Amino acid sequence: MPAAFAIPGDIDTLTGGYLYEKRLLSGLRDLGHDMQHLELPASFPDAGPDDMAHAVGMLRYLDPARPLILDGLVSGAIDPAGLATVRAPVIAMVHHPLAEESGLSAARRAQLLQTERENLRLSRHVLVPSPHTRRILIDRYDVRPAKITVARPGVDKTRLPRAPVSPPLILSVGILHPRKGHDVLIAALRRIAHLDWQAVIVGNPWDRSHATALQDMVSASPVAERIQLAGRRVGDTRLRRLYARASVFALATRYEGYGIVFDEALLNGLPVVSCDTGAVPETLPSGTRLLTPTDDPAAFATALENLLSDGALRERLTLAAETAGQALPDWRDTATTASKVIAAVAGSER
Repeated sequence: MPAAFAIPGDIDTLTGGYLYEKRLLSGLRDLGHDMQHLELPASFPDAGPDDMAHAVGMLRYLDPARPLILDGLVSGAIDPAGLATVRAPVIAMVHHPLAEESGLSAARRAQLLQTERENLRLSRHVLVPSPHTRRILIDRYDVRPAKITVARPGVDKTRLPRAPVSPPLILSVGILHPRKGHDVLIAALRRIAHLDWQAVIVGNPWDRSHATALQDMVSASPVAERIQLAGRRVGDTRLRRLYARASVFALATRYEGYGIVFDEALLNGLPVVSCDTGAVPETLPSGTRLLTPTDDPAAFATALENLLSDGALRERLTLAAETAGQALPDWRDTATTASKVIAAVAGSER
């Protein structure tokens, strides 16, 4: 069955959302779908008039018999009048609503909320990664429940054997963006200077000015020599080694629509310290994590200290994480869910 997947910019971009869509595209092809990959301008969701017109033009000439999965950076920001001219039935992919992003002005947040609401009304169906995002779309965007399908991200079940290093490694993985809360983690780490630990923060510098501010924050910290801001210099092989050698996974996120890195932490048997926000509480099973309020370095430091100081607690959470990790779905499950949606949309069109 033919379908199309429109994604802005380089599909190999190092974020959880791009990883999800790359694996979904590959998985749908493995299931036998004739998938056309459209690379839209990378400027979304902040596309200017020229890029917006170019994107609409690419989508407008798609075969109407080819259901179109539209990445959330596009479906939430593309001009509704332009989207209305697209003949292919649209399946919106919403990782989390764009208006939920951190650091937006009130005017930009209101504009994104209105645009995404209009575009979701134009979409035939919506794919989301979590029940949390589904609830938001129902409650705040007036999307009918029957129009939304949860396609939870999968995992690759292969991993390296656990080999925790000494001093204990605190691992954080997430793009260098204000929403990920790496500034909160860095502030928390200085509060536990009396403990023995090392920390590595891995993430693509998505927001260049924020990445610079984080490096300045690390340099000014009294524990700077124990914190490595690794950025995007970490390849897949080294990242797998870091997961195997870590004792704690920490992400002081301000919001997550899902959080694929949490699944990676569970798969590698890592207890997690994170924040009680967005989809985090339902993504991480009880007994695998310690959650704190957002933007609270003191509380985050206390949670880290509890895990580092209490070996029995850390072992209990580690065992629970390993059990939860083995129960996670794989990427074929994700693709199968999306495949059923494509079939249903195509069938309704016929």
